Amino acid sequence: MELVLFKISLAANLGALACSLVYLFGRVSWTGTFWKVLLGLGTLLHLASFVVRTHSFWLLYAENQCFLPINTFFGAISYLAFITNLLCFLFAVRYGINVLGVFVLPLSVMAQASAWIWADPALSGLVPALRSYWINIHPMVLMSCYGAFANAFGISAAFLIQDRQLKSRRPQEMTWQIPSLEILDSLSCRVIFMTLPLLTIGIVMGGIWAWGAWGRFWGWDAKETWALITWMIYSVYLYLRLGRGWSGRQAVWVNFCGFTSVLFTFFIVSFFSHLHGYLSGAN
Repeated sequence: MELVLFKISLAANLGALACSLVYLFGRVSWTGTFWKVLLGLGTLLHLASFVVRTHSFWLLYAENQCFLPINTFFGAISYLAFITNLLCFLFAVRYGINVLGVFVLPLSVMAQASAWIWADPALSGLVPALRSYWINIHPMVLMSCYGAFANAFGISAAFLIQDRQLKSRRPQEMTWQIPSLEILDSLSCRVIFMTLPLLTIGIVMGGIWAWGAWGRFWGWDAKETWALITWMIYSVYLYLRLGRGWSGRQAVWVNFCGFTSVLFTFFIVSFFSHLHGYLSGAN
């Protein structure tokens, strides 16, 4: 049942992506609303699949003190895609950005599709050192931050497209469908400004958990190191944005560097992290 709901959710999200592309490039006005309907449906179905997975996990591994099935690569990337889609839906509805799906959904749909194609959906327990209530909080906080940063990346990508259109001698009609540069620039900064404190809390939580599990707060594991690098890049972004007055393209490129670090931290480092490696089988 879980995988059926997961696959239907993926189909709905793919439909949302297709409709958002039609809205931007095909100028079919009704798709500007319909893609959000499909995304909302896909997100609800994805949540339902996660609830079914969680119930199955409880029945098997409740004694591990882990109540959320995010300790495998499938569970982690599934949740990452879910939270990215949820935030995309909320931002699009709240701020009326009908083109946001074009710039965010390719990321989340690829993540969800990769979970279905390459990741093993089987449930598994935890090694004794990780059997802590922190497993229910720390990874969720960090992956929620990554989902928010994915949306900030998408907003900045829309900024670059709009900036290029406005500077061209023959701007295309999509210029009128993308929000103004001021709105996009302000919103991407706002998302990062609200997310960075949460990322800080998540990293500190990991340190507290590590102290109880391994007797040290920080060990420079590959995952820990790159999480810190990601935090530093976004901290520099806010310093340059708010303290030095950077905006526009300058801020966008720093934002892109931060999200590149997010992708590297979540996907690539998982091959090398001994303690945090979803892909290496360490957990």
